[in-house]
Amino acid sequence: MDIATLATTRHTAKDFDPGRKIPGPVIGQLRILLRYSPSSINSQPWHFGMAGTAAAKARIAKAATGPYAYNAPKIQNASHVVVICVRAGMDDAHLDAILAQEQKDGRFPLPEDMEKQRKSRLAYVALHRDVRRDLPHWMEKQAYLALGTLLLGAAALGLDACPMEGFDPDVLSNEFSFGSKGLRPVVLVALGTRGAGDWNAKLPKSRLLAEALFTEL
Repeated sequence: MDIATLATTRHTAKDFDPGRKIPGPVIGQLRILLRYSPSSINSQPWHFGMAGTAAAKARIAKAATGPYAYNAPKIQNASHVVVICVRAGMDDAHLDAILAQEQKDGRFPLPEDMEKQRKSRLAYVALHRDVRRDLPHWMEKQAYLALGTLLLGAAALGLDACPMEGFDPDVLSNEFSFGSKGLRPVVLVALGTRGAGDWNAKLPKSRLLAEALFTEL
């Protein structure tokens, strides 16, 4: 696979063909990509809502009204929409669940390794919660690692995608009771096959020159 070609040819789709559906096995691959996305200290502060029915997408589209109305057709016409959420906080129950899964998966060859991992993770959580006081922002950064993984993976699978921050998170939270579940939606991703109205597909990609972005150290 030529990853450079994927990076230079993928684009943010502005229109989707509602008649083209992503097969279940392909959605399964995308779910694996999201589940195995990297995160700082393996904190996994995310949860992913997956919408593949017209009814579910219509509920998401309720959050794309007013200044965000331009995103509603993308949500409704895409084959699937992913709602990437972050946790409201990094509580002990979540950290304990991660540690227990790591132990089950064999990540602690020595008995003391588990305690070292627990202390290290707690130290980073305390750093962002109590010292830097940027825990919500720090968790969002992990969610955007998952977003990047999803976008490149979708391109590798021949799919089109459109990440969207243009929606009302409060409306979406109320619609799906995310708040009562300790979750907060941060970004949507529409997935499918671009439609005839995808004007962005007709334009060349544009990025700053490499000379402006890289410094040899």
